[in-house]
Amino acid sequence: MKELLLSLGAGLIIGVLFKVLKLPLPAPPVLSGILGIVGIYAGGKIMELFIK
Repeated sequence: MKELLLSLGAGLIIGVLFKVLKLPLPAPPVLSGILGIVGIYAGGKIMELFIK
């Protein structure tokens, strides 16, 4: 849980910093990009289960 909160906090800080500096956000701008990242993570976890 601590790791999740630290990740969320770091993401929030980076998001605020990028907006203050008027830079584009370093993340996929649309839902399909986010789902692609989730799919990559899920695929890796599924393969870990098959390897064990």
